[in-house]
Amino acid sequence: MAQNTRQFPEDFLWGSATASYQIEGAVAEGGRTPSIWDTFSHTPGKVANGDTGDVADDHYHRFREDVAIMRDLGLRSYRFSVAWPRITPQVTPDALGPVNDEGLDFYRALVAELVAAGIEPAVTLYHWDLPQALEDAGGWAERRTAERFAEYAAVVARALSPQVDTFITLNEPWCSAYLGYASGVHAPGRQDPASALAAVHHLNLAHGLATSAIRAAVPSARVALTLNLAWVHAPDGTAYSDELLASSEGDRDAVRRIDGLQNRVFLDPVMSGRYPADVQHDTAGVTDWSFVRDGDLELVHQVPDVLGLNYYSPTLVRRWDGSSPRQTADGHDASAASPWIACDDVEFPEQPGQHTDMGWAIDPRGMTELLLRLHRDYPGVELMVTENGAAFPDQVSDDGAVHDPARIDYLDQHLAAVLDAIHAGAPVRGYYLWSLLDNFEWSFGYSKRFGVVHVDYDTQARTIKDSGRWYAKVVASGELPTA
Repeated sequence: MAQNTRQFPEDFLWGSATASYQIEGAVAEGGRTPSIWDTFSHTPGKVANGDTGDVADDHYHRFREDVAIMRDLGLRSYRFSVAWPRITPQVTPDALGPVNDEGLDFYRALVAELVAAGIEPAVTLYHWDLPQALEDAGGWAERRTAERFAEYAAVVARALSPQVDTFITLNEPWCSAYLGYASGVHAPGRQDPASALAAVHHLNLAHGLATSAIRAAVPSARVALTLNLAWVHAPDGTAYSDELLASSEGDRDAVRRIDGLQNRVFLDPVMSGRYPADVQHDTAGVTDWSFVRDGDLELVHQVPDVLGLNYYSPTLVRRWDGSSPRQTADGHDASAASPWIACDDVEFPEQPGQHTDMGWAIDPRGMTELLLRLHRDYPGVELMVTENGAAFPDQVSDDGAVHDPARIDYLDQHLAAVLDAIHAGAPVRGYYLWSLLDNFEWSFGYSKRFGVVHVDYDTQARTIKDSGRWYAKVVASGELPTA
């Protein structure tokens, strides 16, 4: 492959991704019991416009229609998540409980439909819909949640293999831990920094235990982990490197601390069997880390077969002077609880240039930088872009189409950034566009649209956007179109 082309490798895997609570609906059907997102979304004031995932895209009843759309787009793979409350609806902290065959049958039918359409299924085992019964007993701040998760993971792997080859243990544990337990803007809505750090460890432990359980249950399975890593840099361009560990000055220290909480506190234990000493030191005033038991790091240290990267936007940081209004352009209110534990003197300046409807700066350089960092730090580990996409205020035009040139431009830039990383030697196996469908966007409800397929939430009508047709051409040719 010539390095001056926009051609991807022939075996590159092209797909799209969704998550169970965001699309399925049918929250009280098929034996499903409530998740933390059911509880959270039904709590007044937690989600924009009072929206819930009760119906969402009604994918539970319309999955065959949605698979037909995927086939129309020529997708080679589909990454979806399994709703834990559908599989073991009577789970308790001490026992997984009986397996719900009706819940498994839904996913078996979805997998069969995908395979018949020539689409490779990739299953995410946890995309944030923790059974409410486990949260009632402490949630991810409690060790037993990780233990039950490993048992659940083995159940799903046995049920869906061999039609499913790839199982992703966790999606974005940063969000589960910090947004769920520190800032409280995601379910379960707690604001307890010590519990958030305990959740970090127990999510890492969940990955390790589940990886071992899956490999024991289905030795042929490929196990993956998806992290929303951040390209953290200062206004002068300084990005994280190991030499920053020796620095405690100004903006460089801000970069080090945010990188530690976002990236290294997940990467280091899973990939190297240790927690970053600087993160433990920085957070010593919050917790003594006694939730890490002897032998835990050996359990956590389960290197995945595939390391998944979710990337949307860069993270710009600097040291706050303590007197001027503190900027939190990462999307969090400066007066509200922060997800950034022990970082009260760090701020997030407004970034120049174009932004998506989420207010996120558009800068594809971070995609290349993160893929190359992973390749450098963990040579030999296969990489996958497991999410990338953008929200824009799409509308159906008078001609019945959805014209979204801004999304096409965003995708083109970021796919080019993936290709730059491949040309530089990064073993990137594939790319999953987020998202197939417009859907329930967590605390934003239905106000933000990420899909390449427009959904009319009143009628459930699906309309493939211009970006979807553009992506289909890329998938078919394996090449980015030239200007």
